[in-house]
Amino acid sequence: EGLFEFHDSFGEMFEFFCKNSTIHGTVRLVCSGSNRMKTAFWSLLLLASLGMLCWQFALMFSQYWAYPVVLTMSMHSEPKMFPAVTICNLDPYRFELVSEHLAQLDRMAEESITFLYGINTSARLFHMHDRKIHVQGLANLSSSGFKLSQNFSLLRISDLRSGKKHSSVGFRLCNSTGGNCFYKTYSSGMDAILEWYRFHYMNIMSQLPMIINISHHEEHIEDMVYSCQYDGEPCRPSDYDHFHHPVFGSCYTFNSKGTDPFWTATKPGIPYGLSLILRAEQKDHIPLLSTVAGVRVMIHNHNQTPFLEHEGFDIRPGIATAIGIQQDEVNRLGGEYGRCTTNGADVDVELLYNNSYTLQACLHSCFQHIMVQQCGCGYYYYPLPAGARHCDYNKQPAWGHCFYQLYNRLRNHHLNCFEQCPKPCRESLYKVSAGAAKWPSAKSQDWVRQALRHQNGYNSTSNR
Repeated sequence: EGLFEFHDSFGEMFEFFCKNSTIHGTVRLVCSGSNRMKTAFWSLLLLASLGMLCWQFALMFSQYWAYPVVLTMSMHSEPKMFPAVTICNLDPYRFELVSEHLAQLDRMAEESITFLYGINTSARLFHMHDRKIHVQGLANLSSSGFKLSQNFSLLRISDLRSGKKHSSVGFRLCNSTGGNCFYKTYSSGMDAILEWYRFHYMNIMSQLPMIINISHHEEHIEDMVYSCQYDGEPCRPSDYDHFHHPVFGSCYTFNSKGTDPFWTATKPGIPYGLSLILRAEQKDHIPLLSTVAGVRVMIHNHNQTPFLEHEGFDIRPGIATAIGIQQDEVNRLGGEYGRCTTNGADVDVELLYNNSYTLQACLHSCFQHIMVQQCGCGYYYYPLPAGARHCDYNKQPAWGHCFYQLYNRLRNHHLNCFEQCPKPCRESLYKVSAGAAKWPSAKSQDWVRQALRHQNGYNSTSNR
């Protein structure tokens, strides 16, 4: 009894608590017992205060469980390894193996344009005298049984919207049974023709044997790069790697590995960077595969597959372009703060690219695996899993129907590829800014052309 004081009722215990508690306002509940209005007022005030207290606690706990971070930004000026730079000439070339089929496709395109717009395109519009890449030891594929399909002809499609008649251009795609069909349509006939040509082009190019090493059958870099200097020193043959892109043509990646001390950037400024004089050849251009002329450029990390169709930018011919680069290093915490991967080893998707992990490489690999599983063949622009073959409408007549529906699902985030492919925990992002000027100038163009003609065999009759 000396240590504890017992109360006879709950009311006595509550009165004792109110008189001895340090909570402001509780003693007022006892003192105002003779006036019910005052008691009610202090009760409401006390309950409101307790509600505010609980609300503040809820805010603090919710902020704690959200794992907030403090973003610290810092700028450094120190020697860095110059990034990898990929350039493409926007001029895909022909292989002798499929030249006959491409010529047939050009004639189909000419007939389609005449049907749609009444334009009598001459044969000179297409590439009847283009270069062809010859591959020794392989015969022409004209005897392989592949035939261009007339089932995917361009059509004009009319529909009524809001009481007005609209016309679009597209082609029809059906599933294997023919019971489910839709039209791949575009409001612009130009976009429809480009997509229609690319669709047939993929079916033709899928006939090329996978054993062809395109890099061994392409022209030398001197045909595209007339001059190359880095930090005032001429580039070396070991400074670039060559590969072929099915849309952007012949591509070269400078400093792809990022291990050569020659590519260390010690000073900022144009004289200390990479300087190139490039030739944007158009005589071999495929006009219905791409409508632009110039050079495609992408600045990216070392050992990274360049996805030029997603991240590259174009440089127009006839100008001098100065490009400034700013590198941002992004470090993601991962764990409870968000999902990321260090090197892709913990990702369930089997990467089809031999370079380091990137989000685009994972998404493309994920889509290709799903397409092989559901459509029975692979998309021509992406690498193939083991044992798979590229799509060909002679063997898989419904692959276009399957592909376009799958791609729409991917674009609308209805496939689980975005859930399976996390962002890298550490990533370098390059922001670019560019300025341009006419090159060569009117006063210098004569001697510049003479110098290029003697050194590089440049021959042009155009003022551009």
